[in-house]
Amino acid sequence: MIPRDGARDFLTKAGWGAAAVEPLAGDASFRRYFRVEEPARRAVLMDAPPAHEDVKPFLSVADLLVDAGFSAPQILARDLDRGFLLIEDFGDRLVGPVLKTEPHLEAPVYAQAVDLLAALHGAAQPSALPPYDRAVLAREVMLFPDWYAKAAGIPVDDEAYLAAWDAVWGGVLAETARNPVVTLRDYHAENLMLLDRPGVKGLGLLDFQDALAGHPAYDLVSLLQDARRDVSPELEQAMLDRFDSGAGFRAAYEVLGAQRNVKILGIFVRLRDRDGRQGYVERLPRVWSYLDRNLAHPALAPVKQWFDAHVPLALRAAWCR
Repeated sequence: MIPRDGARDFLTKAGWGAAAVEPLAGDASFRRYFRVEEPARRAVLMDAPPAHEDVKPFLSVADLLVDAGFSAPQILARDLDRGFLLIEDFGDRLVGPVLKTEPHLEAPVYAQAVDLLAALHGAAQPSALPPYDRAVLAREVMLFPDWYAKAAGIPVDDEAYLAAWDAVWGGVLAETARNPVVTLRDYHAENLMLLDRPGVKGLGLLDFQDALAGHPAYDLVSLLQDARRDVSPELEQAMLDRFDSGAGFRAAYEVLGAQRNVKILGIFVRLRDRDGRQGYVERLPRVWSYLDRNLAHPALAPVKQWFDAHVPLALRAAWCR
């Protein structure tokens, strides 16, 4: 994996022309990341093709987070026209891989991540962010019939499907309108870095360019129902208790968990069928396990009834294996 044409020119103009460039990471988008290293310093090159990605939201949300006292990468150089950013390198202590080798850190790291969310909701104002409203929720749940159901041969009446969701979103949308918070949307172990910094700065934040003004439960669901790693029901409950969000929050958490997990079911099939990406549909049984936990909550009764009537068990987790 190498950067696009123009990357070396960008680095030269930024004063990094002699640096070595090595692949660092990619994600489910068109963005790719490279470590840029010289003997005495290093940084990260974000390669975001303008035809597919817009780096301006990343810059805007990074400023918002830093101004509120959180660790987003410092921007060292930028070329918006060509889609290149040179950003601060947070190192190699990505939470997901760290927990594989140091599992004893799981509870304290998750507690740190939950505390960061609570602090973020109190410190950062989302007024400049687009709303996480009904239109966005509906567009996202439609990824399930458009990709997963289509691939599995499940016929879907879109109107009836959305009616089931509309029957459960009322409380979430009302609370979002009353008390919106900065919602990073991909807040999980693969987007958090362990840093040697005090307090909330001890977790570095990544992949936040799609942030919206949403409900305080959404990022908690993203963290505790992680499509990429198993989070036990016991740890999930302990962290929900730690967040201490008051009456009615659990219902919103389960509704948004179901919405997010249904969205992921569609996205991961789309990554395979449209984009030819490997390593995503293999995670879908885990996502189904989370969704089953969501649908067991009484607040999801209309959506559960729809899934029970239209998606046989054989076309759920077992179909993904």
